[in-house]
Amino acid sequence: MKISIVIPTFNRLDSLKVVLPSLLNQTYAPEHYEILLCDAGSSDGTAEWVESLGAANLRFLPGADSGRAGARNRGLENARGEVILFTDADIIADPKLLESHAMRHQRGTDRAVVGCEIQVKSLDEYERFRQDPQAHARHKPTRKKLPWHYFLTGNASAPRQLLIDVGGFDQAFQGYGHEDLELGYRLSKRLKIEYAPEAVNYHWHPVPFPEQCSKMYLAGRSTVTFYRKHQDWRIRLQMGWNPLAMLWFRLLPKDGFLYRYFEGRLASSHFARELILQHHYLSGIRSALA
Repeated sequence: MKISIVIPTFNRLDSLKVVLPSLLNQTYAPEHYEILLCDAGSSDGTAEWVESLGAANLRFLPGADSGRAGARNRGLENARGEVILFTDADIIADPKLLESHAMRHQRGTDRAVVGCEIQVKSLDEYERFRQDPQAHARHKPTRKKLPWHYFLTGNASAPRQLLIDVGGFDQAFQGYGHEDLELGYRLSKRLKIEYAPEAVNYHWHPVPFPEQCSKMYLAGRSTVTFYRKHQDWRIRLQMGWNPLAMLWFRLLPKDGFLYRYFEGRLASSHFARELILQHHYLSGIRSALA
């Protein structure tokens, strides 16, 4: 079984210098997989560095900035594998990542597979997790069908032909958020999505809080795009867009006392950070509805 790994990237050379070696050193035979690096016009020397690696199973696909959905579709269109594995330029692969995905797909073509993506704040923390056998045992193995909202493209695979049949990623999703969940929603009508905790990788991109807020705002806008496309009330319910949440948003205006109170406690309170992030998310929803 041949696997095509699709990675969108833009000016991520520093992280790729760690990520690509992890994908090039797999227990899965090199002739049975390829890596498609879908670049959106990087200016940091990514193309030159990739060429210097001289890896026969690594292909660099340059292109215009068409967003993450467009970059992944470019990879899908150029892929030669029977199975597509989606991941990102800041996610380090466990040596058995591909082997684990392949074993799941060898059981049948009626499934998508979602692996275990472990969040790490630094390379030092990654090394500690990598050497700790208990880190991989945080969830029990299961073959049960997962809901569509588990299809997160940091560590997810599906049959190439089925991805093509359902239309790939919807490029109406621009900026950040939910193009993978929306694809998972469509896929779930055609196959089961199963969790493979043995298929491990490590997300090591610490995101500054202001950038997190911006992403949550864009994710809120994407939620509206998602719902308008399918008109399924269960999407709104799953994505936290409901009358109670919107009432809470109106009771916590950005220029009000409560917002400023929680904003002043971001450094010491996880609850305050989550509250502010949720406010930005709901603000994105309101903006898209305006």
